[in-house]
Amino acid sequence: MRPRLPSLFLVLVLAASSQAQEMLPKESHNINWSKFSGFWYILAIATDAKGFLPSRDKRKLGASLVEVHNTAQLKVVIAFSRSQGCQTLKVTLRKDNKKAVFRNTLRGVKAFQVLSTDYSYGVVSVRVGRAGREYRNLLLFSRQTMSSFLSIRDFVDVAEALELLETTTILPKDASCANTILP
Repeated sequence: MRPRLPSLFLVLVLAASSQAQEMLPKESHNINWSKFSGFWYILAIATDAKGFLPSRDKRKLGASLVEVHNTAQLKVVIAFSRSQGCQTLKVTLRKDNKKAVFRNTLRGVKAFQVLSTDYSYGVVSVRVGRAGREYRNLLLFSRQTMSSFLSIRDFVDVAEALELLETTTILPKDASCANTILP
């Protein structure tokens, strides 16, 4: 007896959705925040926020300074080139008790999450939003202004899994904005 079409379709849909779930990046619970702390260049970004990046001729490397305040707090400074010039955001994030994310909803940061790292690079997800709007940002952190093929491959794989691949941008090597927050 042949299986009915609706049953076969349901099995295929369930199999495809479980495979897609496996491809999504997992939260990293075992980050050594002392090793992750410090200055990072932001070499690439993928975002669903329209108009976040300036025109191509005005783009520059971003930067982030991550400091552990205590076991449940991170102080994060991020500098990005925007159409108005280099802008800096400073925020203190608190650890979520249930998930491997840090957040500060009063400042609009819903999640700061390291998805993968070897401490020379990191793929970081930052969800921001207020008033019912939420934007997903994927950032490629690096200790140097150059990146390895493996770090870019990791970044692109995660961007694809999060359906942000079409908006992926590798930033030019101009570090003038990034250097504004050098320690």
